[in-house]
Amino acid sequence: MKISVCEKKKFWSKMKVEKFVKKRLPIICWLPHYTFSTLLHDLLAGLTVGVSEIPQAIAYALLAGLPPEYGLYSGLVDGFIYAIFGTCKDLNIGPGSLLSLMLQPHVTKLGPDAAVLMTFLSGIIIFTLGVIRLGFVVEFLSYPIIAGFICGGTIQVGSSQIKSLMGISGKNSNFLECWISIVTNISETRLWDTVLGVVSILFLIVLKKIEVFGTLERRPDWSKTRNFLGQLLCFLSLARSAVTVVIGTILSYYLSANSPFQLTGTVIAGFPTVKPPPFSTKTNATEYDFADIAGSFGVSLFAIPALAILETVSVTKAFSKGQRIDATQELATLGLCNIVGSFVGSMPVNGSFSRSAINNASGVKTTLAGVFTSALLILTIAFLTPVFYYVPIATLASILIVAMLYLFDFKAFGLFWRTKKLDLIPFLTTFISTILLGADYGLLIGVAVNIIFVLYASARPKFDIDNEKLSNGQGNAVVITPKDTLYFPAAEYLRDTALDLEGDNITVIINGKYVRSIDITVAKSIAALSKEVALKKQKIVLLDFKQSVIRVCVGVDKTLNDFFFNQDDCEGETEQTTISSLP
Repeated sequence: MKISVCEKKKFWSKMKVEKFVKKRLPIICWLPHYTFSTLLHDLLAGLTVGVSEIPQAIAYALLAGLPPEYGLYSGLVDGFIYAIFGTCKDLNIGPGSLLSLMLQPHVTKLGPDAAVLMTFLSGIIIFTLGVIRLGFVVEFLSYPIIAGFICGGTIQVGSSQIKSLMGISGKNSNFLECWISIVTNISETRLWDTVLGVVSILFLIVLKKIEVFGTLERRPDWSKTRNFLGQLLCFLSLARSAVTVVIGTILSYYLSANSPFQLTGTVIAGFPTVKPPPFSTKTNATEYDFADIAGSFGVSLFAIPALAILETVSVTKAFSKGQRIDATQELATLGLCNIVGSFVGSMPVNGSFSRSAINNASGVKTTLAGVFTSALLILTIAFLTPVFYYVPIATLASILIVAMLYLFDFKAFGLFWRTKKLDLIPFLTTFISTILLGADYGLLIGVAVNIIFVLYASARPKFDIDNEKLSNGQGNAVVITPKDTLYFPAAEYLRDTALDLEGDNITVIINGKYVRSIDITVAKSIAALSKEVALKKQKIVLLDFKQSVIRVCVGVDKTLNDFFFNQDDCEGETEQTTISSLP
């Protein structure tokens, strides 16, 4: 039976729609094959991650200057959204330390409404970048910038938690103020807060070091008792944040009649009101409209989405195991998590490396694990918020300090020193700026320094300069060989290099075998050079340039056509022979 052209078009249109739907709704690809065994794996992984996320979320909310319940609100919808649209089974989306650090000064100035509006605006920016496929912009953040920012940010976060660990009051806005407060108010140090904090840090480090082959799976060569103990130790290691908080809370509750610890205090019970993000707010009897709030965000309005994208894509790549990452889908999903989250009072969220690692180690099978994580947070908000009253602040501070300890990139310093010392400049600039000026300005200054490095390298490309002897007494030739493509910043440098050559009977040869393309600025500079060389009673030869480059030059100045020479026209001759025999 012959199929008509119209039927063929309908068939292919249907196939395209089906392919698009499967690509944008990954859940419909794996859900029909979901099994009870897979469900058990996802349930275990989701609950394990949830147990770790609850204390972290509270700690990150306090770090941002928010009431603790805002941290819990930040995990309410992410698991459900990512289960439908996400592509990486291991990825956990939720609040993070560096985003909280960048958010803190804005919350201090404008209150919690600033955090919720930042979540909404970040979501819009991230979603838009994903849809129009501009997620590659984060690739302009080089490793020295990222490493410097992370190292500076971890010191900033860690320093801000020292006061909480010791029970000291004082300002917490930047690194210097943190340590000034510590030194000034050192006499306020609370002994038992400090003891609890230090012991919690040691306990977390010990649990972190426990490695039971990094898995919860049973080993066939082990006895049942040994398997059980191994699985228990592995679970305790994975859920170390929650275990530490539980122990600290029990101790605090037991001593509640006369508690020696500073406590988190009342966490508002119940679910947040579902409402649009606040586009205006009132703080300290001052009204702020949308323009005022957005203007006060400054660099953070772009730095927070960029950092969220960077962390999420990095985590996704780390757990992709060689599979291709659909950046468009991941960014759109992350943006959607922030947009929807802003309607339930969420702070900005991104992919978490530590919780994603727990997901992976727990044997997660699909993105449905995130649903169980969010479900656990929902149950916590519904029934357990009174318990958080007794959580010691020193315990939460210890969780953040240990997290920063393992996030700090100690290897970066030695790596730059051994490989390319010049990269220490953007790294240390970002590192020091982040510590002294804050996370947003640190990132901005680091990017600016990196751009200067890129522009300088583009303006001063590497040239090989060789002297050659021409045959038949024609004099000497100086061969200038650019080692890469020439762009407009290098135009004057090429021209000055050629004009600095002294002598009347010199042939200036510009060897373009490595030049893939040029722009009009470079072409005009070459045209001007050809005339200036003639005034110096020298000759110029443009050797081995590609046809695309020749077309640009001749388009700018037709007389340049007389200077181009290609050694392919001289069969059997080496490059040196060709140069020496030039007319």
